[in-house]
Amino acid sequence: MKGMKLAIMAALVGLCGVAQGQGGRQLRLSLDEAQAYALEHNAAMKNADLDMKKAEYDSWKTLASMFPQVSASADYQNMLGYEMVMGEGPTAFHIPMDPSGTLTITASVAVTGAQIVGTLLQKIAREVTDITRQQTEQQTRSSVKSVYVSILVMEQTVGLLDSSLANLERLAATSQASVEVGAAEQVDADKLQVQVAQMKSSISSTKRSLQALRNTMLLQLGADVDAELVLTTDVDDILSVDNAMQLMGRGFDITKNYNYRLLEQQELMARRNVTMAWMNLTPTVAAYYSFNKKKYFGKEGMNMTPPNMIGASVNLPIFSSGVNTVAIRSAKIDLQETLNNRQQAEDGLRVQYNQLSYDLATALETFDIQKRNLDVTKRVFDNLTEKYKFGRASSLEVTNASTDIISAQSSYIQAVMSVINAQTELENLLNE
Repeated sequence: MKGMKLAIMAALVGLCGVAQGQGGRQLRLSLDEAQAYALEHNAAMKNADLDMKKAEYDSWKTLASMFPQVSASADYQNMLGYEMVMGEGPTAFHIPMDPSGTLTITASVAVTGAQIVGTLLQKIAREVTDITRQQTEQQTRSSVKSVYVSILVMEQTVGLLDSSLANLERLAATSQASVEVGAAEQVDADKLQVQVAQMKSSISSTKRSLQALRNTMLLQLGADVDAELVLTTDVDDILSVDNAMQLMGRGFDITKNYNYRLLEQQELMARRNVTMAWMNLTPTVAAYYSFNKKKYFGKEGMNMTPPNMIGASVNLPIFSSGVNTVAIRSAKIDLQETLNNRQQAEDGLRVQYNQLSYDLATALETFDIQKRNLDVTKRVFDNLTEKYKFGRASSLEVTNASTDIISAQSSYIQAVMSVINAQTELENLLNE
């Protein structure tokens, strides 16, 4: 029973993914969890969500302008005892102008062709904002993946360099002991000590780069910059050659590409702008209803204000000195330019697909070579260190082998990142 309780507690901690460590808050994240965390907390994603809400409000604002608008007003008048006199002498007719107040309520509606097209344009703008938000989400996922893999590879590098340093330090100590008993020359021991120093410098540089990557990851996640980051996905699980090969074999459906979808919306917007220019030639239809209530604060005076009133109007443009004609022609030119840009962009995307597929294939070949090269270089180094212990290899050979390991590790890192970057760019292009 006690073991089961411990297992349940461990599962809850794993599901949470966030723990409290000695140095502060700890984030234990797989790649999928890191991407999901960034989508929720990243500042760029928050702004993209706000832009989407703003687009919805703008769309509603344009639509609401076509609905009836109601306004109310009230006023008070006091003519300070003034009376209106009609006629002269005893037959004069006195009309008192007592204080009064008036309440007016007006409901009106006006509809134009431009308003209708404006509503359609706002719908397009909202769709553009949504596509841009999805594109931001895609870029956030890609950025997190790239830095995530970089951290994993750097951690592997530190581990390999630490192992090589331990071997060099043992060889340096053995060499110095041999010098002290007269079995070896001091210059050989000094060479190994220099190589140990170079290896330590390389490890320190790699650790500084690793910390910089961790800071970058925390910023991308939108997490506390003092949090301790623990990555739980292995680099081999991310770097799948089979997935990369399948990606290249899927073909290119250009309609899924976000940039192409934005071009489609730009074309649709250009067509609506042509329609908008034509709408300047259409009439404006308006109607209103007005209610008035006048109250005298004294004797009832002369009230010539009707309590109810309705009206309607139609405004038809007749002559505008050619302004509307020029606007229509200009909008048609903008549409043609948009069509030209879309065709050029479509060709460019297809060329980009071919190039990215080629880059990924090349990166995979290079990765396979560098992975084998790193394995061979490490085995050569281990072999030489064993030979050096028994005097069958020189210090120069060991020094060169340790330098080769650093070089091979650097080439391996570049190969891994080339595969990840090429695969990510192709995934973004295909919207996978």
